[in-house]
Amino acid sequence: MNMVANIFEAERMKLVSLCYRMLGERAGAEDVVQDTWLKWATADTDKIDNPAAWLRRVATNIAIDTLRSAHRQREIYVGPWLPEPLIQHEPHEPVHHFELAQECELALLWAMERLTEKERAAFILREVFDASYSELAVTLGTTEAACRQLVSRSQKKLQDAGPRFDATPEQVAELSQRFFMAIMTEDFDTALSLLTPSSVAISDGGAKRRAARRPLFGGSEIMQVFRALYEKAKSEQGWTTRMSMVNARLAILRFHLGQLDSITTLAPDRSGKIAWIYIMRNPDKLGVFGQ
Repeated sequence: MNMVANIFEAERMKLVSLCYRMLGERAGAEDVVQDTWLKWATADTDKIDNPAAWLRRVATNIAIDTLRSAHRQREIYVGPWLPEPLIQHEPHEPVHHFELAQECELALLWAMERLTEKERAAFILREVFDASYSELAVTLGTTEAACRQLVSRSQKKLQDAGPRFDATPEQVAELSQRFFMAIMTEDFDTALSLLTPSSVAISDGGAKRRAARRPLFGGSEIMQVFRALYEKAKSEQGWTTRMSMVNARLAILRFHLGQLDSITTLAPDRSGKIAWIYIMRNPDKLGVFGQ
C-alpha cells in the first residue's frame, strides 16, 4: 500500500494542476483528485504499465463529468462566472498542491469556458502535459484523428478569444503597472489610452458582493466604472491597495479594513493594449486573506 500511495503522491501536483485547469476551481480540483485516489487505491496496480497516464485518464474523465455538472450550475450563477484565482502570498510560496497550477493564466481559464468538455481536456493534455494523440484517444474514448480535430478546434477558439496567451509575465507586469498607476494617480486619459473599443472587463461578485451583472465593453464604459469606483474609495476610510502575484501574473489586490475585497488583473491584446480585465469580488473565491 505504501508503494501505491507513493506513486500517487509523486503525481499529485500534476493531477491537481490538470483538474484546476479543467474546472477553474480549487475545491473542485481537490475533489476530483481525491476521487482519483479512491479509484487508484482499489485498482489492480500490478496490471497498470503507465501509472501517470492511467491517473491522468481517470482524473480527466472525472473532471469532464464534473465540468458538465458545473456548466449547468453556472447557467444560474448570479452575474458573470470567473475562474478562481491562486494568490501567491509570498514571493516564492507555493499554494499547497497548486504550485504547478499557478502557471495557468486566468485569461486562458476564462477563454477555455467556450470549449466543450472534450475540447478542453484534449487541449490541456496535449498542450500542457504533452500527451500523445494515442493517449488522448484512449482517455477520451475516440480516435487519434478525432483528437487532432479536438485540439485544432480548441486552438482556433482560443485564438479568437481576444487576449494574448503568449505574453510574458514581464509584459503583463509592465502594462498592469502603467494602467493601475494611471488610475491611482487620477490620470484617467492615460488609462483610457491603454484600452480599445474591443476591450472587455468582467467582474464576479456571485450573489454575495456587488459587481457588474454583465461584461463591460470598450474603453469608455470600462473607464466610467473604474473612475466611479476610485471616487467612491476616496470618499470612504479604510481602503488600501497593493500589488501581488496571482496565477503567475501581476495583479492589484484591494483591501477594505485589512480584508481582501477584490483582485484585478489583465491580459494584453496583440497590439500591447488591454484586451481583458478580470475583477474578482466573490468572497467564496477570494478566501480568507488579509494584509
